[in-house]
Amino acid sequence: MSRRSGNCLRCCLVVFAVISALAVCGPALYWRFKKSIKLGASKPSCPPCICDCPPPLSLLKIAPGLANLSVTDCGSNDPDLKQEMEKQFVDLLTEELKLQEAVSTERVRHMNITFAEAKRVASLYQREAEKCNTATETCEEARERAEALLIKERKVTLLWERRARQMGWEGMTFL
Repeated sequence: MSRRSGNCLRCCLVVFAVISALAVCGPALYWRFKKSIKLGASKPSCPPCICDCPPPLSLLKIAPGLANLSVTDCGSNDPDLKQEMEKQFVDLLTEELKLQEAVSTERVRHMNITFAEAKRVASLYQREAEKCNTATETCEEARERAEALLIKERKVTLLWERRARQMGWEGMTFL
């Protein structure tokens, strides 16, 4: 049974492969054979077309200004460009230096603003740090006073306890 079903499966796969190949290559082969059959008959079914179309336009007719590519003519109609092109080399360098000076002046101004802002923020942090230090010193002084009072209180307690023992008291010691 399994051998028979294996043969059937192979046969189906072969048929599927042939059909797939024809589906892919079939249209191209069809048009190639159709053209070769037409060439054999060589009788046109209709007379050739007669067109009254004008010849294609050349680039010179579409845009005649594009044909003149000389640099000497460039910008002769524009007074600003003409003035710019007539400047001497020294004038151009002077103008470039002025532009660079304006840029550097703007950078210095920006740097000064940034520096002033940094100083302001640093001053703010310095004031906050001083407040924190003052609070820490106050707390430390209060702790030292409390410690001194505690030591003094212990001494007084020991003194009273010693006097009580001398008078006959036999209680627990707290220290």
